[in-house]
Amino acid sequence: MNITVYGKNIQLTDALKEVTTKKIGKLDKFFYKNIQAKVVLSVERKKQKVEVTIPFNGRILRVEEVSDDMYSSVDDAVEALEKQIRKHKTKLEDKMHSNESIKFENIEPLIDDELEEDFKIVKTKRFAIKPMNVEEAILQMDLLKHDFFVFINGDTDEVNVVYKRKDDNYGLIEPEF
Repeated sequence: MNITVYGKNIQLTDALKEVTTKKIGKLDKFFYKNIQAKVVLSVERKKQKVEVTIPFNGRILRVEEVSDDMYSSVDDAVEALEKQIRKHKTKLEDKMHSNESIKFENIEPLIDDELEEDFKIVKTKRFAIKPMNVEEAILQMDLLKHDFFVFINGDTDEVNVVYKRKDDNYGLIEPEF
């Protein structure tokens, strides 16, 4: 596993980088190939935040953990990633070509009290999407008081999504086909 550690609003010491790399490296037992893991350590409002993103075989594992101690946040992130892998083991095994990246024999099944039901769609909405620019889409999203808005980008003629981020800024998703 190739692990890249970045610091944001924090002085990234060699010790912190080494401990983070070692702990995230424990997840290597779940993967066959050289998987890239990106770890961002940051401090926001005196909270120690760890974001880990691991893209593999067309899927992405991602966690974000916050605590008062950076080392504790790293431990929580590793635990959350392991739980995600265990939780979705069956679904990942069923998908074609998943076994190219993941070592399923190293994933222990979840205990019964940790199991969750399958995904359940409780409501379906249909709506017409019309071409508009990004600013119009953000305005429409705010008017509807939604966290995201799907629209056809008038400049590119492609389906895009704008969303409100936790930092009160906006994000734009432009799918690639």
